[in-house]
Amino acid sequence: MRALFIAVALVIAAPHAHASPVRLKDLVEFDGVRSNELVGYGLVVGLNGTGDGLRNSPFTEEIMASTLERLGVNVTGEQFRPRNVAAVLVTASLPPFSRAGSPIDVTVSAIGDARSLMGGTLIMTPLNAADGFIYAVAQGTIIAGGITVEGDAASVTQGVPTSGVIPAGAIVEREVDFNFAGLTEMRLALRTPDFTTAGRIETAINQSFNSPVAVMLDAGTVYIDIDATHAHSPAHAMSRIENILVEPEQRARVVVDQRSGTIVMGEDVRISRVAVSQGNLTLRIEETPVVSQPNPFAPGETVTLPRTNASIEETGTGLAEVAGGTNLSEVVAGLNALGVATHDMIDILKSIKAAGALHAEFVIR
Repeated sequence: MRALFIAVALVIAAPHAHASPVRLKDLVEFDGVRSNELVGYGLVVGLNGTGDGLRNSPFTEEIMASTLERLGVNVTGEQFRPRNVAAVLVTASLPPFSRAGSPIDVTVSAIGDARSLMGGTLIMTPLNAADGFIYAVAQGTIIAGGITVEGDAASVTQGVPTSGVIPAGAIVEREVDFNFAGLTEMRLALRTPDFTTAGRIETAINQSFNSPVAVMLDAGTVYIDIDATHAHSPAHAMSRIENILVEPEQRARVVVDQRSGTIVMGEDVRISRVAVSQGNLTLRIEETPVVSQPNPFAPGETVTLPRTNASIEETGTGLAEVAGGTNLSEVVAGLNALGVATHDMIDILKSIKAAGALHAEFVIR
């Protein structure tokens, strides 16, 4: 195979382009200001024959009997096999500062062998938090996320008909005990810990208040002295802090998704000067058996003689040099010069990383 050498010129780097400033509320989480997950076990009724088969889902029969008994209907010892009910798990997220009477969205998912929840109605279901207390009650008509069409010999399913949502389907009954107004200090937790970003947050907050109210504790935490801000309340201090603009810093990172063939590179990715050879190896095996038989009225038997044709074909771009890129556009231009498909580019990036020439965190999904 002939080796093809391609030289890529090294271009002088342009000045480093800084990231755009971002609001502080988009970079950090405020300590204590968080949502709480809720879960409940309930029953969906009104399905058009697509519910649980009670023989395979005995828990559905138990919750249905319990529900009817609470409504004054005694079904003890009765045999009923309806196909219009389904047992479900109901999940929701209780937003911070939710008050009693506030509506929240819920997600309903079948746990039995129900085929679809479309058109069903969730009956009153209490939602518990991790502490075991009931914080909300859900009920309403389900909006399913898919559809199923079936006939005698075939069926077609689009989406997920066994899961759906109820917008504003739960009412908050219990509030989370959190005295935000009594806070005297606050910690900001960076979503992506970085010492440089945390230092810039500290500087920006102190400049905004003209006072050392913020202290960087580590790469992921910035301490705020609320009393030193001299704000009317912690809420006023946080409303001012969360809108401060900060230029975030991030590590160089390459993220690849092998299933979809997606490659995403950060601005700070750099590749040292490296040579790459990439090719494809194709194996071909063809069977062309030959039948041999004796002449008419001659003694002998008909036999099949094997005939195999095997070949190996190797194709590729040869050896190509990728010049060291000092900014993202040069890195992309150097990789595109190889002229390979996206999935092949993922393998090339893996090899460049293994050779120590890719100066970035390599993430494979």
